[in-house]
Amino acid sequence: MADTTIVFEHIHIISEDPQSAAAWYADMLGGEITDSYELRGAPQIAVAFEGATILIRGRRPGEEPVRKNSIQSFKDFASHDEWGTDHFAFRVNGDLTEFCNNLKKKGATFSIEPHDSIGSTWGASLAYLNGPDGVSIELLQA
Repeated sequence: MADTTIVFEHIHIISEDPQSAAAWYADMLGGEITDSYELRGAPQIAVAFEGATILIRGRRPGEEPVRKNSIQSFKDFASHDEWGTDHFAFRVNGDLTEFCNNLKKKGATFSIEPHDSIGSTWGASLAYLNGPDGVSIELLQA
């Protein structure tokens, strides 16, 4: 295993409205919709970013996905645990607050506004963006 390496490949999201969700990721965060097809009875759409892809799929026959609880404040975040995917992050190279303000102008909402991370040993600022389908997206400026 000494020669083995790993590279981040994708995040997979189940969406109630995959077309709208894919458009949101492309519009809000600058991804590019690169593929759209049906897989195992459900639409699947790929949204590419530099170095990673978000795969967004619809409900498959026989599935009954349920919505995750969303974080409402930084205090909730500090004590928040759920099984499954908690969040994923994009690193912002530039002014995080300005980037978030531009997203708000497009209609984006945040569960946690931009702030300096409490107790961080690596000096990060972060925010949590509310994505489609209850997905929490960390925006990180290290």
